[in-house]
Amino acid sequence: MVAEASEGSAAAPAVRGQRVLDLLDKAIDAQGVMVRKNIARARQRNPKATPAEVIRTLERIYVSALAGTGAAVGGAAAAPGVGTGIALALSGGEVLSSLELSALFALSIAEIHGVPIDELERRRTIVMGIMLGGTGSATITKVAERTGQHWGRQIVAQVPGHTLQQINKILGKHFITKYGTKQGIIVLGRVAPFGIGALIGGGANAAMAAMAVQAGRRAFGPPPTSWPE
Repeated sequence: MVAEASEGSAAAPAVRGQRVLDLLDKAIDAQGVMVRKNIARARQRNPKATPAEVIRTLERIYVSALAGTGAAVGGAAAAPGVGTGIALALSGGEVLSSLELSALFALSIAEIHGVPIDELERRRTIVMGIMLGGTGSATITKVAERTGQHWGRQIVAQVPGHTLQQINKILGKHFITKYGTKQGIIVLGRVAPFGIGALIGGGANAAMAAMAVQAGRRAFGPPPTSWPE
């Protein structure tokens, strides 16, 4: 009985980790078809906008949307009468919406830079690499044995599929640690007194979004000067 309990407790983190990766794949699949629509909506705000200006618009939208998602869940979870169980359930739903927003942002930036990504393995690398910031960039360049600052272009043009699988395996472990385990700290913070929860939730998501924006700029470098014909 003790051995079975030990095996069960040891397997639990692996199950939770796989669930995080499954949510990521679901988010990537769901947002893949929305990329061009997302760019088109940003361009409608200013039909004469350059690629650089549209990217800045997408960055602002992403940071604002992600911060708003965190604040809304944090505020609801911290409201009087909302129990810890409901708070955790709310935050669990937010994980998926946050992943969807992040996947849409990362893939949209890649598209504007002329890096269309049709294969799921490459989409995983782009999304996890950007969401993990400096850790993602260091992992990708090391495993791919590529030098240079803008890894986002290199993985599509030069890195073979089997290398991408190695990269994504390592990125997946980092991703689980950051957005699986450590997410619990933020979730618990949202069960604070009303008002404080919203501040923690929105602030945490805004910081995550700002990190992803910087990682996206490093991944692809300067945007194209004009739109393709």
